[in-house]
Amino acid sequence: MRGEQEAAIAAAVAALARGELVGLPTETVYGLGANATDPAAIARLYAAKGRPADHPVIVHIANPAALARWVREVPPAARALAAACWPGPLTLVLPRAPEVLDAVTGGQDTVAVRCPDHPLALALLEACATAGIHGLVAPSANRFGRLSPTEAAHVQQEFGPEVALVLDGGPCAVGIESTIVEVKGDDVRVLRPGMLSAAALAELLGRALAGANAAASRVSGALPAHYAPRTPLRLLDGAACVQRAMSLAAQGQRAAVLGSAATLAALPKGAISQLAPLAASDYARRLYADLRTLDGAGAAEILVEQPPTGGDWQGIYDRLSRAARASV
Repeated sequence: MRGEQEAAIAAAVAALARGELVGLPTETVYGLGANATDPAAIARLYAAKGRPADHPVIVHIANPAALARWVREVPPAARALAAACWPGPLTLVLPRAPEVLDAVTGGQDTVAVRCPDHPLALALLEACATAGIHGLVAPSANRFGRLSPTEAAHVQQEFGPEVALVLDGGPCAVGIESTIVEVKGDDVRVLRPGMLSAAALAELLGRALAGANAAASRVSGALPAHYAPRTPLRLLDGAACVQRAMSLAAQGQRAAVLGSAATLAALPKGAISQLAPLAASDYARRLYADLRTLDGAGAAEILVEQPPTGGDWQGIYDRLSRAARASV
């Protein structure tokens, strides 16, 4: 590790030990980190984000072995998923250990834990563990309900001096939040889709996943309206995007459109356009940065051409549909 990174990590550990907040990169999005065993630090995090007190956060750990500190039971399916997917964009929801704070779990009997796949995040978590901080809560580093950050500059823009420092790990490789899976005995169900698909998880386990359950745990990012830009966002098919952009133009307003080449070519003069990637992985990696660009363009509305809804696109469609509902 370069000397400057070592110094930055040392400064981050010292800030976390003082109960301050630190921005950190992960492979999914940038997180707003706090000591997961410090009630005052977690309260500061919730206040900074404007996050509801009953909305749980995810504990980030340095390696799978650290899971035992946070949970009282690890079913075989959870062990198999951790072994196959960690470090990586998978969060496991499991029965909490007795000492886990209610502020972490939203008062539930379960806790969400993951091991991120980013070298700087892992180095920070390992340095924290050496200093006696054995896990960080790290929800996305944005105001509650808004667009998640995928670059260090986004965190600075969002919080400024409220964050002690931001570790710059470059643009996030995945681009949307982790897949969240709850494991209860033999039942494994997805509570929040991500780029690690339900089909891939079922293949890893060699069996089908359980369906939706009203008794499932509450988890981060699962409210009906979330992940929204400040500019109203509509999720429409290509033809409807063009029609809406023309309607706005007739009123002397501009649309900002994320869509296919064919849709962008049909837009009225003056519309702001952003070409949507064809591959799901590229689309996810660029999604929040593209929406931030369009959000700052001074348009009356952001129009997003609806992507596919299943398979590798499920997590992307989930984020866009929640963002659109937040604009209603």
